[in-house]
Amino acid sequence: MTPMRNQQAFVAAQRAADRLMRDLAALLKSHGVSPAQYNVLRIIRGARPGVLSCSEVAARMINHAPDMTRLFDRLDGMGLIERSRLTDDRRVVRVTVTGQGLKLLAGLDSPVRALHEKQFGPLGEDKTNRLIELLTELIALQG
Repeated sequence: MTPMRNQQAFVAAQRAADRLMRDLAALLKSHGVSPAQYNVLRIIRGARPGVLSCSEVAARMINHAPDMTRLFDRLDGMGLIERSRLTDDRRVVRVTVTGQGLKLLAGLDSPVRALHEKQFGPLGEDKTNRLIELLTELIALQG
């Protein structure tokens, strides 16, 4: 493949990701959260009934967030998460989603699914599956 085609693939992937995220950001903004905050809440909810440390949440983020502490501070201040320290190792901070956070997520589940259907539905199931396969392979190749 030519360097130009590689560059075109990169730009197309970036433009598609940006467009998809702008749609999601607009939806989430109407509910008072950012995409990064939503991602944190989803990750914590997905671990239930288990509890994750802040570093475990950071490792599972879709996009790298440079200041996770501030992100957790905002979510805590909004009453969407609770943090606690381990008694035997005070350096480890555990996070859980609150009832208010679960309520917010439950209210977002259907609108987010509808948005994704609007975004990917026109591709059809076969092309969407192929897209997932290709992107998963690309991610794996990056190490």
